[in-house]
Amino acid sequence: MPLRPSSMYSLVRMPSRAIYRRVVVSQQLTSFTYERTYRTTAFRRNLSEDESAMLQEPREEDEADVVIVGGGPAGLAAAIRLKQLELERGKQVRVVLLEKASDMGNHTLSGAVIEPKALKELLPDWLEDPPTTLTPVKSNKMRFLTEKYSIPLPEPPQMHNSGNYIVSLSEVVKWLAAKAEELGVEVYPGFSVNELLFDQSGAVAGIATNDMGISRAGAPKDNFQRGMEFRAKVTLLAEGCHGSLTKGVIKKYDLRRGKDVQTYGIGLKEVWEVPEENWREGEVLHTMGWPLTSKVYGGGFMYHFGERLVSVGLVVGLDYANPWISPFREFQRMKHHPIYSNVLKNGTCVSYGARALNEGGLQSVPKLIFPGGALIGCSAGFVNVPKIKGTHTAMKSGMLAAESAYNAITSDTTNESAIALYDYEDNFKKSWIFEELNEVRNVRPSFHNPLGMYGGILYSGLDTLLLKGRVPWTFHHKASDAASTQPADKFKPIDYPKPDGKLSFDLLTSVARTGTMHNEDEPVHLQVKDWDAHTTSSYPKYQGVESRFCPAGVYEYIPDETKKEGVRFQINSQNCIHCKTCDIKVPAQDINWVCPEGGDGPKYMLT
Repeated sequence: MPLRPSSMYSLVRMPSRAIYRRVVVSQQLTSFTYERTYRTTAFRRNLSEDESAMLQEPREEDEADVVIVGGGPAGLAAAIRLKQLELERGKQVRVVLLEKASDMGNHTLSGAVIEPKALKELLPDWLEDPPTTLTPVKSNKMRFLTEKYSIPLPEPPQMHNSGNYIVSLSEVVKWLAAKAEELGVEVYPGFSVNELLFDQSGAVAGIATNDMGISRAGAPKDNFQRGMEFRAKVTLLAEGCHGSLTKGVIKKYDLRRGKDVQTYGIGLKEVWEVPEENWREGEVLHTMGWPLTSKVYGGGFMYHFGERLVSVGLVVGLDYANPWISPFREFQRMKHHPIYSNVLKNGTCVSYGARALNEGGLQSVPKLIFPGGALIGCSAGFVNVPKIKGTHTAMKSGMLAAESAYNAITSDTTNESAIALYDYEDNFKKSWIFEELNEVRNVRPSFHNPLGMYGGILYSGLDTLLLKGRVPWTFHHKASDAASTQPADKFKPIDYPKPDGKLSFDLLTSVARTGTMHNEDEPVHLQVKDWDAHTTSSYPKYQGVESRFCPAGVYEYIPDETKKEGVRFQINSQNCIHCKTCDIKVPAQDINWVCPEGGDGPKYMLT
């Protein structure tokens, strides 16, 4: 963690390393706080003058050519490509990558079957030293489920997995991070970033890491340490789906003008160790139908990989209308279908996790660049929904941005204005990412029809098999996922079966398997301006929807006779697994997810 400076040269302590850096003092940088940064007033207290002064102390400053926020596949691919260009062309660039997880890969969650197209472009010899738990896909199945039966379905071409690999994406990220460090990228896990720095023109000029050691009441503790500023010529946001900085720049620079709203799904996943007789190496299964109704978009998956390991999960589109739906409990119910239970029986669940994912497609991709930086990977939303893949497109976007950034930084021009990566936007439109997303642009929004899932299956089958996107029309997403939520009195409460402790589990048992950890005496990172006002506006109409869409038991309404609604809103922030669903789905849009202290959150290993 950065130490408060005592001189112009100070020791900056990073995880597992100590680096001397020169402190660069600037009078020109300004900071900007985005809208929807609510304080948790329920826990704030008045600070003393000394405490306020500590929170306003000057931060250490450092310089880099490129700062990358987020250490997933996109951010690491960008970092690696920048250093490759340095080796090819001879002009050095300093690349700093900051990741909020305590270790690389700890916040990475995906299915995951990866298409190695971008990986081959980035690291042509990658199979000579591959990541662990790499399993080639050997067979594919797709089924439509009723409660007891499964019906074979033809697979659309996008779901063919010949040449693809089943992986633990968290292990892939660790592997990519090692490759990046070998090339000279400075990779720093354990550092959260909630603040961008801006120059006098309003362009992004770098980032500031979060302060450490602040109490729940907002006061500096004995271990308080001020954050650190990194000035950068280019800042790449690779935060993943619905990142907190990304939300801010999209709004500040109006990057979604002329674009559709982004829509999302939530993916819930477990990793199981199963008996040898149940395991089929390299098998990929996708399902549609039960337990979801025809009005809810989504589907299940099961991948056999590693040594007797099985990834099983469910993706639920967050545009569902019924606030009684619990994606977590739908997932637990799904595992009792014979097609899943016959594999999982007598096995052991070893890991659980959940994460929001982008589903909007090409029409929901915002403008990619802003003065001084760009959006890459799932910060922009390049998931190919019919393919159920986004790692390859995320990595390619990082590579394209890196090439544009390197060219701009090393050019011989003397223009001192903020860098604009126009080449990145142009090259994206010429790339195979655009081609892929354009071909399937109508698939996900085709499910917005009176027939629901059945109409979507009919159109998407026609589109993926015959039309292949070669049509003069584009379907659009007309409402956000939050706006799609309807009042609870329009639906009947759902009576979910109790977990049996063998195939299905209760919520807190599952959360324990994420390894998530937050210091209870730190500011609540799930920011609600007024908890009582939230209860008044949300509980009577939606009857506690937050407690059902959250896959980690963060939100609950506790009976309280002193309150007008008879309940008290409670945020158990220490349970949070950083899925971002609350920020996306809450109908009032009054929950603002921001990064907690660096190192907090889940400790995903096999996910």
